Amino acid sequence: MIRPLRSTPEAPLAPVAEPPAAMRAMVVDAAGAPDALRAASVPVPSPVLSELLVRVVAAGVNPIDAKTRAGAGVAGAIDAYPATLGYDFSGIVVKSPYEAHAFPPGTEVFGMASFPRTGGTYAEYVVAPSLSVARKPAALSHVEAAGVPLAALTAWGLVVETAHAHEGQRMLIHAGSGGVGHFAVQFAAYFGAHVTVTASARNAAWLRELGAAVVIDYTTTRFEEVVGEVDVVIDLVGNVQAETATRSLGVLRAGGLYVLVPTGSWPGYAEAAEEAGVRVTSYKVIPDGGALATIARLLDSGSVQVYIDQVFELGEAPEAHRALETGHTRGKVVLRVSDG
Repeated sequence: MIRPLRSTPEAPLAPVAEPPAAMRAMVVDAAGAPDALRAASVPVPSPVLSELLVRVVAAGVNPIDAKTRAGAGVAGAIDAYPATLGYDFSGIVVKSPYEAHAFPPGTEVFGMASFPRTGGTYAEYVVAPSLSVARKPAALSHVEAAGVPLAALTAWGLVVETAHAHEGQRMLIHAGSGGVGHFAVQFAAYFGAHVTVTASARNAAWLRELGAAVVIDYTTTRFEEVVGEVDVVIDLVGNVQAETATRSLGVLRAGGLYVLVPTGSWPGYAEAAEEAGVRVTSYKVIPDGGALATIARLLDSGSVQVYIDQVFELGEAPEAHRALETGHTRGKVVLRVSDG
């Protein structure tokens, strides 16, 4: 008799109940203000091919979520409403592609969903590609872990894979206290870069603890007057505020690298960078489970931390979006979806 091959996780996993037919979710029927988010009962999604079905314990809230809800972001790719928003999740695997899969049912994982190709994470269950998932850091709660994936992967892509942070490199990071920014500061410092950050005065001491060598209060000081010459600018603001992007080109050394993150915030950035004699690129997050596993090890070791500013219940998603849109949150905003 041929016996089925089963995976051998590090510790026995608790039995996993079959999912129900329907689940709670926060959906939007059309673009609108935060109150466009409403509670609904929707079908539990079915995984196909390499996808996992995960019971969501907590979901991260990101600026792209708010932009999409308002009709920008990736709203143009939503092919049907009502739509469930959200990329980040931390939860427990309910269904795996096959018995010997690396993430068997019962495994605690965190990662990114393929919204809007599939339903988002503001729901009790989500399907996610197994290549966009990693084991949850043991040192983190689900709420903490849910604040990591999109922001940390974006920061990793910016600082490590694009800017190649290294000893002695001079890096300026705008909006260092936000979700992406606070990870970018830590990754850059971890790899030896000399990090200068623009942020409000209330976040200065905290950012120095995270590894920033210099913190410039953007409310009182023009960074170009004090920063000196840098090798890389990671711009998480763009030209939506006081022409931060345009002014950034002037502090880069010849041949330095300018990385613009907010989509649509400076349509002429490529031409302006060429004229200034610097390299330039935009950036979009890659939901890479391998990179996320590396980040998980840094989190478990204490080399990197995630800061959770506010936690809301799933039904309070409109309040979470309003908090995020103030532009004054520190670190991440998270939705608590279910018990861990």
